Amino acid sequence: MRLYDLVLVLRTSLSAPERKKFMEQVVTWLGDVKIAKEDEWGQKPLAYKIKKESAGVYLKLNLETETSIPTDFETRLIRNDSVLRHLLIRTK
Repeated sequence: MRLYDLVLVLRTSLSAPERKKFMEQVVTWLGDVKIAKEDEWGQKPLAYKIKKESAGVYLKLNLETETSIPTDFETRLIRNDSVLRHLLIRTK
């Protein structure tokens, strides 16, 4: 089993229903990857402006999969305007 940690920094202008809709979209991008745990760290100030935003909403996901993460997943995150930054790390 492969374990991953995914940290997302989203725009603060997203409302709670929009964030929920975005997370549903992320689940479809991941395919058969299981989200073991989802933590919302809330809104925090950024050290420097990213895409003219001075704060972001932080989300952390613990992912479990038998295979690997789809190859186009990070590309989709980069192209999405709601995501300011992301970090995907394989933990085990």
